[in-house]
Amino acid sequence: MRTFHPFLPLTAALLLGSLHATGCSDDSSAAADGPSGASDAGSRCQPSGGGPHWLLEGETVTFPVACATGLALAGDAFEVGPLPEGAAYDPTAREVTFSPGLDQAAVYDIEIRVAQTSEVGRVKVGVADAFADPSNVPVVDPARYPEEYGLPVLFLSPVPKDKEYAPATVIYRGHTYAAEAELRGESSLSYPKRSYTLKFPKDDKFNEPDEAGGFTDRRKVVLITTFDDNSYVRQRLAYDLWNRLDPEHIQVKTYSAVLYLDGEYAGLYTVADHIDGYLLEDHGYPQDGNLYKAVSHDANFALVGHSGEKKETLHDGFEKKEGAPEEGEPGAFSDLEDLVSFVAESDEATFAAEIGARIDLRDYEDWWIFVTFIMANDSAGKNSYHYRDPASDGVFRYAPWDFNASFGQSWETEREPASERVEYRDANLLFERLLEEPSIGDPLRARYGQVLRGAFAEAEIHAIVDGYVERIDASARRDEARWGAAYRGYEGWSGRDDFTTYEEEIAYLKAWISERWQHQ
Repeated sequence: MRTFHPFLPLTAALLLGSLHATGCSDDSSAAADGPSGASDAGSRCQPSGGGPHWLLEGETVTFPVACATGLALAGDAFEVGPLPEGAAYDPTAREVTFSPGLDQAAVYDIEIRVAQTSEVGRVKVGVADAFADPSNVPVVDPARYPEEYGLPVLFLSPVPKDKEYAPATVIYRGHTYAAEAELRGESSLSYPKRSYTLKFPKDDKFNEPDEAGGFTDRRKVVLITTFDDNSYVRQRLAYDLWNRLDPEHIQVKTYSAVLYLDGEYAGLYTVADHIDGYLLEDHGYPQDGNLYKAVSHDANFALVGHSGEKKETLHDGFEKKEGAPEEGEPGAFSDLEDLVSFVAESDEATFAAEIGARIDLRDYEDWWIFVTFIMANDSAGKNSYHYRDPASDGVFRYAPWDFNASFGQSWETEREPASERVEYRDANLLFERLLEEPSIGDPLRARYGQVLRGAFAEAEIHAIVDGYVERIDASARRDEARWGAAYRGYEGWSGRDDFTTYEEEIAYLKAWISERWQHQ
């Protein structure tokens, strides 16, 4: 089992686990034309150093060198190296000891060779940047720092200053992108740890082959701050639950990564799809269809706004992100306004007969199920996307967005009781119409119960959270060490008297999910 030790004193030594006979994480190979008997499994070594091993600059790691097969060889039968400065192999003890300095943050791939069997093994040793040390040297070569405690690392420079794209350099998994970057968000713009959108060239799209089941060929990528969520997983959990609710949904993929800005540690972020024409094209829809974003609670599908006053236009609360005519031109919102008018003014019989020809009914029903269960108070009447291809006279599709307010937390991080009964009728007239129509509402409520026993089953969600924690734990604790005081002192919620640590917030999140499930 891999063990992380991110915050041991700098003088501490990490003696990392004995080797397993099989299933070691390092690679080994043998030459095809090796010495007589080398092809016999009984005489193979599979040289191994265990791992991967992670430590902080200034710490010490010691790991044994041996044959994963159990073959007994003398220490001098192993040739280890080349070794980085500060590392040495002791053939008598058959151990490698590595004490990296404050300028050696990198991921090292150390070879272990056995001439007798013509085999080569490799062990990964990751040295994390000691950003908090006053004498620390920033990461010298970002191309050699693709991971940190097992999570991908993204380097962005310069730091975006405005909500307009500007040239930027992105280094990710050893590849350098000539990209563009901008600030994103509204309330989060005042955070000391902010969110960003990255835009990549058409001929050099962003690629992450492993995370999120493959996050490849992206023209735009969002880096979502975790400053307002010290569980570090709410955004990911929300999108993953939406995705698993129905594979035919517009899927929004996410994963966790570490961000460095101008070479300085910025912390743990959620990497997410950017909902735009590019993403919709990936789902088989025309890139130039009409895409609208609900940016305020006036986007409630009613004739009056959130305050109860008559709207100036039926598209109040929405922005147009894609499609022609563009926002500001006549007719830019015509199909959306037709939908709002229909929801607000149609009689019961007409609504029941025609709503399915105007919206993807499954999408919008699932929107209600989704936000109701996770109590996404800020995403029931706003923080949503609505897409329609007018060329094909298609129906509207829904896509979710922004879930810092969810799973027992408001957008200002206040606690929200799991026992609260919500249906979001006041926030969204479309929800009210769907629930009030017996031919739709009754089956919808029944399907909600089925979802609770299926895609949203308590044990299933807990397993997802546990999987996140296994991956992010060391990085979350590093982020907490960097941003914890700023989080507790932030003026938007500094009046709270119930702050939790990261570990406590994960426990709160899981307990809230269990209680929420029981109250549905």
